[in-house]
Amino acid sequence: MSGVQLDATGVTDALPGLLSVAPVDPERDAARMQSWLAAPASSWWGMQHVDVDGVRTYLRTVQTDPAQDGWLVLRDGVPCAYAETYDPAAVLLVDVWDARPGDVGMHLLVAPPPTTGRVHGLTSAVMRAVVEHCRDALGARRVVVEPDVGNTAVQAKNAEVGFRTLREVDVDGKRALLSVLDTASIGVPDDDGPAAHLRPEHLAVAQRHLVAKAVAEFTHERLVTPRPDGDGWLLDTGGSRYRFRARRHELEHWSIDERSLRRESASDAPAPLPLDAQDLVLELRDVLGIPDALLGTYLEEVSSTLASAAAKHRRGGPSARQLARGRRDGDVVAGFQDVEAAMTEGHPAFVAANGRIGFGLDEYRAYAPESGGRFRLRWLAARREHTHLALAADRTEAEHWAAELDADTVAEHRRTLTRRGLDPDDYVWLPVHPWQWQHRIAVTFAPDLGRQDLVDLGEGPDLFQPQQSIRTAFDRSHPDRSYVKTALAVQNMGFLRGMSPAYMRSTPAVNDWVASLVAADPTLRDAGFRVLREHAAIGYTGDAYHRVDVASPQRKMLAALWRESPVPRTAPGERLMTMAALLHRDADGCAVASELVRASGLDAADWVRRFLGAYLRPVVHCLTVHDLAFMPHGENLVLVVRDGAVTGAFMKDIGEEVVVLGAHDDRPVPEDIRRIVHPVDDDEAALAVFTDVFDGVLRFLAAVLDDDGVLPGDAFWRLLGECVDRHAAEHPDRRRPLDLRVPTFEHSCLNRLQLRNTLAMVDLADQSSSLIRAGAMPNPIGRG
Repeated sequence: MSGVQLDATGVTDALPGLLSVAPVDPERDAARMQSWLAAPASSWWGMQHVDVDGVRTYLRTVQTDPAQDGWLVLRDGVPCAYAETYDPAAVLLVDVWDARPGDVGMHLLVAPPPTTGRVHGLTSAVMRAVVEHCRDALGARRVVVEPDVGNTAVQAKNAEVGFRTLREVDVDGKRALLSVLDTASIGVPDDDGPAAHLRPEHLAVAQRHLVAKAVAEFTHERLVTPRPDGDGWLLDTGGSRYRFRARRHELEHWSIDERSLRRESASDAPAPLPLDAQDLVLELRDVLGIPDALLGTYLEEVSSTLASAAAKHRRGGPSARQLARGRRDGDVVAGFQDVEAAMTEGHPAFVAANGRIGFGLDEYRAYAPESGGRFRLRWLAARREHTHLALAADRTEAEHWAAELDADTVAEHRRTLTRRGLDPDDYVWLPVHPWQWQHRIAVTFAPDLGRQDLVDLGEGPDLFQPQQSIRTAFDRSHPDRSYVKTALAVQNMGFLRGMSPAYMRSTPAVNDWVASLVAADPTLRDAGFRVLREHAAIGYTGDAYHRVDVASPQRKMLAALWRESPVPRTAPGERLMTMAALLHRDADGCAVASELVRASGLDAADWVRRFLGAYLRPVVHCLTVHDLAFMPHGENLVLVVRDGAVTGAFMKDIGEEVVVLGAHDDRPVPEDIRRIVHPVDDDEAALAVFTDVFDGVLRFLAAVLDDDGVLPGDAFWRLLGECVDRHAAEHPDRRRPLDLRVPTFEHSCLNRLQLRNTLAMVDLADQSSSLIRAGAMPNPIGRG
């Protein structure tokens, strides 16, 4: 290389030279490519040990595939890099990227530097040449790449040319950082800071959606009343006027056309105003009845919900069709968690549904479920005399640790204690969320750490993925192992998300009793209805907060439980999906439920019958035959899906939320779990279906299917009535023959609870007294 000058680091000051792109020739280029792939810097391609013949075969495969192409990048006529381009709708990204016409996927391999030294700026120049080739020769409007999350060097080069990172995804056996480049902005570096989602284009989308949701749900709860306005509706708050089009469904459910939503000043000469959810709350402050002392907290939860929605909008996600279809590689675990991370709505009814007050920007990206990220739990050794480990009847302590921790991890825990002069047998292992360790335990429990009643053991080896219930983590390293749910002192949707050690004492026993009842019932078996047992729980009470009989949030900061994973109980051909997915719409407004109906090939009515048979029928059966009520909202059920149709369901979150609504004498309950007995009259017992199922889940699903033209609303509710009647006919001797077809039922309101007290919206020990009603609601399956 004439005219090249090496500096002390082996980097030349030569210019990158003239770069061109030409098709690869497998016969001519295989040997050169093999030498490039064998270099240590090319390890990310995973082909270091492939010989020349193998590389030639690989290049031929790419060349003959109509969805892929291979290219050489030439510097002054000399090959210096290899690029692959592909159709992301057909290759590699079909499960994680919603490809559109004009999308091109790209891989890049830069040749090892010559012995004369690196050429300054060459890799950057090559990257730009390849993306310009994608634009100019291939007509790409967007270029998408998926480098390994550990390949920070190529990520930096991607950023230089203008790629913006979206999210982490599982691709071809690796954890990848999905990134996209709009070819119109090649060479414009993306400001990909931690607050990039707070740009106007993302927040505007979030504001529009949340204002529409707030208007719909506040109307549903009879806090506000829009009035007809031409071919649409008008809501006058006194401070502003909101005009929109909407479809009204049963249960006073409003589907607002977000694109039609407009805000204007309340004046004789109205002027357009930006949509702002916090402004709407302030304008309706008197109507909503938020106590002055809690107004700031509610506004902060609204703000956090907006920030979360903006981040989801920026990050994008798989399409509804992809989520309904599942992964083509048949990876049940990855597909299950793809759906879990794709959810954008939080709770369908709550306006301030994604508070998470306490998470910073980096922590949001690490621990929010929609991030789809991974983290490791922190482990503590807790002195046994101050800690209670409760176990299911079929599990010993030794069996529990053998199932949930590697033997090497346990051995290292014991060595850590021994090195401190402590007896390992005096301790038990307690998992904690890394946020909780950093922000609460290391501060709030400093004396306990100083006394060595608690001992920090460091991070565990397994990688966990956060679930929609932000305290719960799914083990991605060992999917057959249990979920782990830990206390997390983050304010979210009306609660500080702690866990009570007192509740943990009886949690496995509660789950054993419920699981045995469910397993022994032939109707529930026939419906494919099962529970995920919380088979172990732990709580620490050696702190000062437990030495005084005064309730405080600090008493709920050190507890955890282990819940069964559904993965080992999934048969070949079955998929797992959170029921929340049935209410999910993707960025283009397409619904997973509608796509599932299409994927199943079933008539929509048949699809709904099967779903109701797996969900509504078991819930009604448990209530009317066993006096047993769950909290059966979207994230508390894992659906079993085969060929697009729902064939069964797993109920979870048993220990903290299950109740027996009959008297103790009517339904014998073991003495050690009597805390779950809450006798109520028939009208209130029926609300376990009317409020939690009809109003909390099915009104949304009915509207989705009706709005999409899949199944009219009246047909949906007719099928629901048939399901209820069929169960009643099959069980004439049911313990509690509730009439679920009464003309009306009490309208119990969720947002009103949060508006009244956003710090603790219900008393978990006496939920009945916390309910807020808003009159009678016409029953969509009521007999007139």
